[in-house]
Amino acid sequence: MIAIIDYGAGNIRSVYKALKFLGAECKITSDRNEILNSDKAILPGQGSFGDCMSSINNSGIRDTVLEFIKSGKDFLGICVGLQLLFEGSDESPNTEGLGVFKGHIRKIPNGEGLKIPHMGWNSIEIKKDDKLFKGVKNGSHVYFVHSYYLDAGDKSIVSSQTDYGVKIDASISKDNVFATQFHPEKSGDVGMKLLSNFIN
Repeated sequence: MIAIIDYGAGNIRSVYKALKFLGAECKITSDRNEILNSDKAILPGQGSFGDCMSSINNSGIRDTVLEFIKSGKDFLGICVGLQLLFEGSDESPNTEGLGVFKGHIRKIPNGEGLKIPHMGWNSIEIKKDDKLFKGVKNGSHVYFVHSYYLDAGDKSIVSSQTDYGVKIDASISKDNVFATQFHPEKSGDVGMKLLSNFIN
């Protein structure tokens, strides 16, 4: 069973539909015991860092997420669900993230010809051998929707990067924790392959 963690924010239904399409047993839940007893968990996210973090704190999900990660079972953060794993964000300067990893979420700088938010398909450079990217070609295109990006404190956890006027840490992995800034559930065949790798 895969728990899709519901804390009142973001792209939950699209993640659920993608997992069901792939034949995964999954459930949208905010129940602590259901989450902790699941085999894997996904933390989606959409909207602002501060709003998402407030929802996590106010719903009591924070400790559950941290406990699940410590359990060693596979965990996937998507979009803002990646950002929340780090210490803080330029978007919400007074809000602390979950602090699972060192690093900061920065504003994508306004560059010539670049639209903010960064919305659309970009190629990724795979940075390390990673279970999530098994069978995915380097240079594959995935779908992004974001105005802020991860600048990881420890680059050894970065599994892929993309360029959008600045080098963006597009995904990370360490031990049982995986996370993507892009949306696998909106990234066509490549995204389905990533989700399938996570399921399996």
